[in-house]
Amino acid sequence: MKIDSRRSFLKGSACVLPAAFLGACSPASQSASNLNMSASAFQALYGPKPNERFPLEALDLGEINEDLLRREVSFRGSEPRGTIVVDVAARYLYLVTGNGRALRYGVGVGRAGYDYRGEAIIGRKAAWPGWTPTPSMISDNPAKNRPWAGGMPGGLENPLGARALYLYSDGADTMYRIHGTNEPWSIGQPVSSGCVRMLNHDVIDLFDRVQQGARVIVRNTGRAPVRAPAVTAAL
Repeated sequence: MKIDSRRSFLKGSACVLPAAFLGACSPASQSASNLNMSASAFQALYGPKPNERFPLEALDLGEINEDLLRREVSFRGSEPRGTIVVDVAARYLYLVTGNGRALRYGVGVGRAGYDYRGEAIIGRKAAWPGWTPTPSMISDNPAKNRPWAGGMPGGLENPLGARALYLYSDGADTMYRIHGTNEPWSIGQPVSSGCVRMLNHDVIDLFDRVQQGARVIVRNTGRAPVRAPAVTAAL
């Protein structure tokens, strides 16, 4: 599969975005009505995960805008239950749950991803995946990336985070991933070269809810979001 040459690698980006995702796709048809959630509810969602292969500490909610935290929202669209819809410009990922509802997660997407849209399926899932930098990444930052030319094992320092969902089209890996991150502050920011990164707590939740073969729709309005400052500890 041909890989689009318009790519940049920011913050140790773990993937590249393919030309296949330039196909025609209508803008997202959705509306979200946030439910009120208490600080304790968010703290429960993002608490410690001691039973992971690499235990996770509780997320510092002061690093993340509250609007980017996981919640159930209203969803206006025809996509069936189990479909993943990524709104690139708004930096949200929706998992359609049916009956006009969806789970909404905040994501980070690189500026290079603003022009991309299309469809794929989840062809593979991996917990605590390994990562191998591309030749271009090694060339761009040899000091940082060449030591991992043979691959970086999964772990807390791995740029793919706790889980990865590998997107396939026509039976081939598109090189496009939905994955976790060891940089929670980057959610909602222009990072990750166009691939979709999620909070580790969120990508674990999504991973457990979706099956291999699930449909993924990447949509783009071409408008970058406007975010309020990050929430404080008084969330």
